[in-house]
Amino acid sequence: MIGIPLLGALASGAGTVLEKAILKHKKIDIKLYQIAGFLAIILIMIPLLFFFWKFDLGALSIKNVLLFIGVTISATLANFLMFYAEKREKITNVEPAKIMEPLFVILLALILSFFIEGMGERNLKTLIPALIAAIALVFPHVKKEHLHFNKYMTAALFGSFFFALELVLSKLILNFYSPITFYFLRCLFILIISLILFRPNFKGLERKTSLMILAAGTLFVIYRVAVYLGYMQYGIMFTTLIIMISPVFVYFLANKFLKEKLNWKNIISSVIIIACVLYAVLF
Repeated sequence: MIGIPLLGALASGAGTVLEKAILKHKKIDIKLYQIAGFLAIILIMIPLLFFFWKFDLGALSIKNVLLFIGVTISATLANFLMFYAEKREKITNVEPAKIMEPLFVILLALILSFFIEGMGERNLKTLIPALIAAIALVFPHVKKEHLHFNKYMTAALFGSFFFALELVLSKLILNFYSPITFYFLRCLFILIISLILFRPNFKGLERKTSLMILAAGTLFVIYRVAVYLGYMQYGIMFTTLIIMISPVFVYFLANKFLKEKLNWKNIISSVIIIACVLYAVLF
């Protein structure tokens, strides 16, 4: 039952660590990375469209077109704000704001469930462990010095909110697409908007960096398709709960490959998150 979201969590963790490594490169401007990253995702997904294309004409209703526009605008803002923060600020300083995304997803889904029929996100068996896991996820990153929000922390916080908003809006229209089709169209429109706004110089891309961007793109395709499948089959709350295992993978991979040290708060947080997932799955 948790196989697909768990795969998404692993891909997200690996993709996050790889993205951090790419953005450390001095020649990689955030505008260039945003365009190169989405171009890589689109190139990776084109062959998949021949096998997994699905587009229901119901997606063209005014309401659903407006929702898709909302998804695209939110996702474009979220990516740019997060890249801006990660490029200019230390990862350890950005993480407290970035880690808020799952909590924003849960709260937005819960609020919308009171107004939108069919959201079905008030199951206490899933909601309570999801909230506990979200708080456990945030807790290790709340420190006295982080109470002062500079412009990079603020950008990351808004980036997390817009990512959450995009995901919750996506749930409302996913049934009109296959996950592959939806993610392809989302990324295609983000790429078009970014090209119009930024017009970067691709000469700064080295071959090694290009391959790293392709690898990161592959991981994020796996992550997003897994999330969309999870939303369609299990709902937002349960899928978000499983995806919250992702930081556990990030801690391990960052410790192994980026030499970032683990502290006792990270370990306790990881144990609580895993316990909440096991409770939701087994009971």
